[in-house]
Parts: sequence; structure tokens; C-alpha cells
Amino acid sequence: MSDKAPTGAPWRNFYGRIRGKGLHQSHERYLAEDLGKLAPVGVTWEENPDRNPLDLNALFGDRPVWLEIGFGAGEHMVHQAQQNPEVGIIGCEPYINGVATLLGKIRTAGANNVAVHPGDARDMMDVLPASSINRAFLLYPDPWPKKRHHRRRFVTPEHLVPLANCLKSGAIFRVATDIPDYVRQTLEQVTAMDAFEWLAEGPDDWRQPWSDWISTRYELKALREGRTPHYLTFRKR
Repeated sequence: MSDKAPTGAPWRNFYGRIRGKGLHQSHERYLAEDLGKLAPVGVTWEENPDRNPLDLNALFGDRPVWLEIGFGAGEHMVHQAQQNPEVGIIGCEPYINGVATLLGKIRTAGANNVAVHPGDARDMMDVLPASSINRAFLLYPDPWPKKRHHRRRFVTPEHLVPLANCLKSGAIFRVATDIPDYVRQTLEQVTAMDAFEWLAEGPDDWRQPWSDWISTRYELKALREGRTPHYLTFRKR
């Protein structure tokens, strides 16, 4: 059996939903009318089998570029885009219902400093130029709570190594989760890499949200159910 797909892409297991039960007519319209304008060309293997680096200057000019991995329903991404118009933000999300919801939020906000990849963040990291990203966010990722599924979590070398490669020296990597074992694995895996340092100096540095934070629907659900959010901040060496 070949270790590559017909497109030339490596076989990569993907776990999780791609599509929900159905989309509202408005969501279908957002996908049809807006996604093509916001999705960077050259991320998929069909478009870019040689995996040539994206031209971020063509996307955002000379703006610093941030990356959000798994933006969910897009609350945080749109909030940051509005608060930081001098920054370009790329969001990656394979769940098409979440993509459609984000597109609606972008319309409402009138944000013009965003790009949306409706797929696996690994494909995006393949083509991001080395040392090109100023900040990255991993916010309430799928916890994969069963021990045998922990290898599916984002905080494994399969994801962290390419992430480190595309981050600039001094770039910030933020992780938010309400799952204590995800905190454990994040601290073990990220700090084991020479590329990162954890910036916490005291308990408030992981107990208190960042000053520019906006609670997502996932965080609000966690709080309602009595779970405690953790906010981890790392810096690329």
C-alpha cells in the first residue's frame, strides 16, 4: 500500500467531524459567496503538490501574521481581527459548519484582515514560510479524553514540530483548555521541545485569561459545567 494519497499528499489520519447534520440556508450562502474570496490558494495538495510556500505578503501586505488552529465558531478569531486591524489572521478549521458560522461573523464585523482555510491545519503549516508567524492560538481543542486517543491531540510532535518551524523567534503560542490532562500533556510535550519556553511565573499566569481574551462558547459551556479554564502561554525561542 502506498504511503501517499493519489494527490501526492501523505496519508494523514484525521479524527473528528467534517460536517454536522445540516447547514442553514444563510450558511450555505456564506460558503458559496465568501469562502472562495477568503481561502488562500495553494494550501491544498491539489492546488500545490510541490508545497511551495504561501506568499503572505500577497495576502496581508507587510502586516504581522497570526494563526488560529481550530477556530470553532470563530468568536475569538473575529474578536482579534477587530481589535488588531494591523494584523493578518489565518484561521484553520475542518468542520464546515464552524467555517460557515465564522463567515457570517466576518460579514457582520466587516473584518478584512482574515484568511480562512477550511481544512487540516497540518496542510496550512506545510506551506507557511519558515519563521513567518508572530502568534498562534490553540483554544479549547478536541480533548480526546480516552488514554488510547491522546496521540490524536494537537499537542504531539506531529503538530508541534511544524508549528515551531513556522513561528518567528519570540512568537507567542497560546493554549486554552478546561481539561486537566490536556494541560499535563501540553506542558510535557511543548516544554520538552527546545523551541519553546513556558512564560508562567506564578499561578495567576495560567488561572487568569489574557487581557485581550473573549470567552468562546466552549469556555462558557465549561464554566457552566463547573470546569476550570487554564491559559498557557509559550514563547518561541
